[in-house]
Amino acid sequence: MPELGFDDRVAVVTGAGRGLGRAYALLLASKGARVVVDDPGFDLSGKGADSGPAEEVVREIKAAGGEAVACTESVATAEGGQAIVQSALDNYGRIDILIHNAGNVRRAPLAQMSYEDFDAVLDVHLRGAFHVVRPAFPVMCEAGYGRVVLTSSIGGLYGNHEVAGYSAAKAGVIGLSHVVALEGAEHGVRSNVIAPGALTRLAEGIDTSAYPPMGPELTAPAVGWLAHESCSISGELLVTMAGRVARAFVAETAGVYQPSWTIDQVAEQIAAIRDTADPWILPVVPSGFVDHIGNSFAIAMKGGN
Repeated sequence: MPELGFDDRVAVVTGAGRGLGRAYALLLASKGARVVVDDPGFDLSGKGADSGPAEEVVREIKAAGGEAVACTESVATAEGGQAIVQSALDNYGRIDILIHNAGNVRRAPLAQMSYEDFDAVLDVHLRGAFHVVRPAFPVMCEAGYGRVVLTSSIGGLYGNHEVAGYSAAKAGVIGLSHVVALEGAEHGVRSNVIAPGALTRLAEGIDTSAYPPMGPELTAPAVGWLAHESCSISGELLVTMAGRVARAFVAETAGVYQPSWTIDQVAEQIAAIRDTADPWILPVVPSGFVDHIGNSFAIAMKGGN
């Protein structure tokens, strides 16, 4: 099997100055992609701009014989998102791959979290995803090709302490990707989500001394495949952690049908309602939403039989 490459492809990677984004940018560039390395150089809370990280990654790519340009716009505003995508168009005339990796974190117990901190995290992770997807998507559709990779987290799937904004944003990203996958299907645009487990700046303050190897380089190949033209999936979610790559997915139990319910009946049937023995798994593409409604209606019309 020939080695997968990215010759003639143009990739935008947000948050590419450090950590996971840097690993993605370096990998894609090493395989022939021209890369827009976007990173405003903020600290973990989203403050203190510094062009150094993005410029350093560009130097690394060029030193290895690749092509890249630095961009220091922030995904936190619509104007910043537009400028990031425009950087690809201005420098390379196209955008084939969009990887939204930029992130920040502001930790606090839920009862103490400020509205400012909650919004600041949503601005980068969730609104930031929209801010770059929105200008890139029509360009990809017009070209008849695109690969979008958005970043979630196991915190978005399962929650975690003291990161309400982060968990909410990472859950929201999944829904956004699903819409991109659905609306992009007829235009050759595929969208998937990565939920990476890796030791980056976001792990600062956590005792990781007993962790197995969890460098960004263990996640980068999964993102590389999602960004590649051979990627055969859309509307899905891959999870990486310490060398493991897996698919996470939404499923429903078969449930229980009754023509009417009381609170007492729900209590009596809760074990059967929650029984996972025969689950529904409805792929987002081509028609999970519609299939869910159709299946539910069919059961009701048949009286549960």
